[in-house]
Amino acid sequence: MSLSIDSNERLYDALAAAVDRVGPAQESLFLVKLTLLLANQLGDEPAVKAAMDAACEELGPR
Repeated sequence: MSLSIDSNERLYDALAAAVDRVGPAQESLFLVKLTLLLANQLGDEPAVKAAMDAACEELGPR
């Protein structure tokens, strides 16, 4: 199941605002907590791991 482009854009904006709200010092912790909350709602560990891998691949090597 995929979201529409408009939904993705709204979620991107909401996520950017939330990251700004928590501030740089807590950005990583916020993203980890958000990921775990969403993973629990999804209830599919392999899908969550695949999404994390995909996100890492899109960012490229460090």
